[in-house]
Amino acid sequence: MRRRRDVEEAVAAAVAPLDPGDLLVLADRIEQGWPREGILAAVPRPGFGRAAAAVLDAVPAGTVSSAELAAYLRGIAAGRAQAADPVRVEMVWSGPRTLEVPVRATASALVELVGEASRELTLMTYAAVPYRPLLDALAAAVGRGVTVRVVVETLQGAGSALAGAEPAAAFAEVTGIELWHWPAGRRAGSGNGADGDGGARMHAKLAVADARALWVSSANLTPAGVSRNIEAGVIVRGGTAPLRAAEHIDRLRATGVLQRLR
Repeated sequence: MRRRRDVEEAVAAAVAPLDPGDLLVLADRIEQGWPREGILAAVPRPGFGRAAAAVLDAVPAGTVSSAELAAYLRGIAAGRAQAADPVRVEMVWSGPRTLEVPVRATASALVELVGEASRELTLMTYAAVPYRPLLDALAAAVGRGVTVRVVVETLQGAGSALAGAEPAAAFAEVTGIELWHWPAGRRAGSGNGADGDGGARMHAKLAVADARALWVSSANLTPAGVSRNIEAGVIVRGGTAPLRAAEHIDRLRATGVLQRLR
């Protein structure tokens, strides 16, 4: 039987053609116990299936657990992301502009990030109202084969803090988007919150593309949030921040903290 060190070296060699985003997808499917065929087809791009098969074949039964192998693959992904991509951080703002200080507009920066995605795109928002440029960009992403997931708050989860249509309705016209939420039953709440109900909120506003680019902002995905309000955020490209954001969301989904919204 191969020694652990031999297995690690064989796996590292097998994943040489894969980029960090591919490695994260492979790690998730291995850890979640997908059948071999599902693992090999996880990323519909030439070369992925061959590399994934080499990884599986490099690990004899009983050598390492699925969780250990997934953790090793995530470590390789993090190392490659940090080594290959210089970190670039850019401020983005919504609201009034100043001629003296040129800044990136939140709306255009967000749509640009969505347009960069080639494999996987995840957005999270508390409130949402249809915003045409974003919807068009999301539809284009789905059309080019990107897996698009949007995590939204729900009226039930928000209690009295949100009213009107469900935030998920803002994305209803884009066929192919996966909608996710944080079920109210999975949230901690003491009943002593400042808003009177003590419930936890799905309050994150972010977008992460291919585990390489991360947009984090105070802006909800609404026309007011991305254009009219004064909102501030950053876009991070390269380094481990986008990768870790993608990993964290993936783990929230895998463990059932986040669930599909039906």
